[in-house]
Amino acid sequence: MTDTPAPGQSPVLLERDGAVATVRFNRPDAMNALDVATKEALLAALTEVAGDPEVRCVVLTGSGRAFCVGQDLREHVTLLQSDDPSLWETVPTHYNPVAELLATMDKPVVAALNGVAAGAGAAFAMAADIRIMVDTAGFNLAFAGIALSCDSGSSWWLQRLVGPARAKELLLLPRTVPADECLALGLVTTVVPAEEFEAEVSRVAAQLAAGPTMAYGSIRQAVAYSAAHPLAESLAREGEYMARTGASADHRAAVDAFLAKEKPVFTGR
Repeated sequence: MTDTPAPGQSPVLLERDGAVATVRFNRPDAMNALDVATKEALLAALTEVAGDPEVRCVVLTGSGRAFCVGQDLREHVTLLQSDDPSLWETVPTHYNPVAELLATMDKPVVAALNGVAAGAGAAFAMAADIRIMVDTAGFNLAFAGIALSCDSGSSWWLQRLVGPARAKELLLLPRTVPADECLALGLVTTVVPAEEFEAEVSRVAAQLAAGPTMAYGSIRQAVAYSAAHPLAESLAREGEYMARTGASADHRAAVDAFLAKEKPVFTGR
């Protein structure tokens, strides 16, 4: 057994199926821990799909029994022992750009949680719009367990999902939160049995990929903007997004379909 991908394979795979792009962590024997190579490959893959107009939905998932357990601690220890400054540069260089891309790309993002998501892995999942979790998986906000603060947007998303008090509890007293509790807390959108997991991910991704992509992107950006701005500014930003989507081909198609009493066919433009 090895904690590296098979020869010739990247630690992150990019798979395409029509308008759906799946970005897959590919270090299953290391529970998809994030070493430098994995973080660089992840950032590259997300940058590619974010800028590709043919991609209308992005799925983030893992290989093997874990989604992603966060920072690779073996690499972390090596860098710490050698006092390598790159250890602390990884947050602005890798984690922050990944979190921001997941949250702001102009298309919907689905986190397909095939197993445990811990640390930065949990934060990346929280950045998605839809989180589908297999019933054997869970979340662990593991940062305090190794005497570190939280990163990758976990302090931003977690309190918006579960409230500030519960967010601090989960961060200060880290534990693996099982799937049913994740659902009850609002950490995930749905929980499904293992035998239904892939079909449910495919169904949701296909539905989103066939939808009005520009509208989806504008909605997710409007929600993020309004979370941190007062009402007047949020209303003004909504007006900008409404003008943008109102001029889209998909809006015209939707109106024409409504008048013809037909189902609209969206092109994502």
